[in-house]
Amino acid sequence: MEKLNPTARRDLFGSKINRDHSPALVYGVPWLSIVLASLVPMLPVIAPAPVVPPLAFMFLLAWRLLRPGLLPLWAGFPLGLIDDLLSGQPLGSSILLFSLTLIALDLFELRFPWRGFWQDWIVAAVLITLFLLLSAVFSAARLDLLHFWLLAPQLLLSLVLFPIIVGVVVILDRMRLLRVRRID
Repeated sequence: MEKLNPTARRDLFGSKINRDHSPALVYGVPWLSIVLASLVPMLPVIAPAPVVPPLAFMFLLAWRLLRPGLLPLWAGFPLGLIDDLLSGQPLGSSILLFSLTLIALDLFELRFPWRGFWQDWIVAAVLITLFLLLSAVFSAARLDLLHFWLLAPQLLLSLVLFPIIVGVVVILDRMRLLRVRRID
């Protein structure tokens, strides 16, 4: 039997010892990703109808569905406030909708602790649809049937983009949980 060098054995297993998660990454990445998604409406996109999906809301949904205990219930207020200030919606609309969404997802988590991808996607589709419709109501736009049909491309793009956003959140979650060497 081959005898291992003591330093080689230490190198094989020592890389996982004395490592810890970075608190800045663990707590900051979800909040920062939602805030950065709130900046998307400020991009110079010129369109005759709304086509940019509500990315901040979709990132909030993805984080909450992927990691249920990560964002506290009160996170809807500051994240919604930032989204209201950056998106141009009336102040308080995203605060209310983000907070109600977090409460609804918390109640949903109590009722259905087991979930799969399709169930999460259906829940997200219902919540995104409600978010877009209620945002249109809160924005004091004309509410006839034609204007609701103008939301259809934005809604379809949001529903198609949601699995991609979940994939981005999975990558961010892996980055968030990287271990860094702790110096004592």
